[in-house]
Amino acid sequence: MLILTTPNIEGKKIVEYFGLVTGESLLGANVYKDLFSGVRDVVGGRTSAYEEELKKARNLALESMEKKAESKGANAVIALRIKYNNLGGTMGNTIMVTVTGTAVKYE
Repeated sequence: MLILTTPNIEGKKIVEYFGLVTGESLLGANVYKDLFSGVRDVVGGRTSAYEEELKKARNLALESMEKKAESKGANAVIALRIKYNNLGGTMGNTIMVTVTGTAVKYE
């Protein structure tokens, strides 16, 4: 499936719009403890293990969105947006990754 941040597909014709599709994923507080209480793998001031966990959470959200688009008959998602939210409060330091886009069919 083609997934783009742009609102159109250059050189292709969008023939049907299926509407909004979303995907969500949570990165739990226990990940923070695991990552920061032990040995850190820091490269250039960045924690690569933490980045890997965020990447997994983002990919899960994208896969969820893609399945929803496919179930509507789409072969692409345009106008993709990715958001990271710290839920805080009663959820501890849980981060929610949310992806949204417009499911479309193109030729």
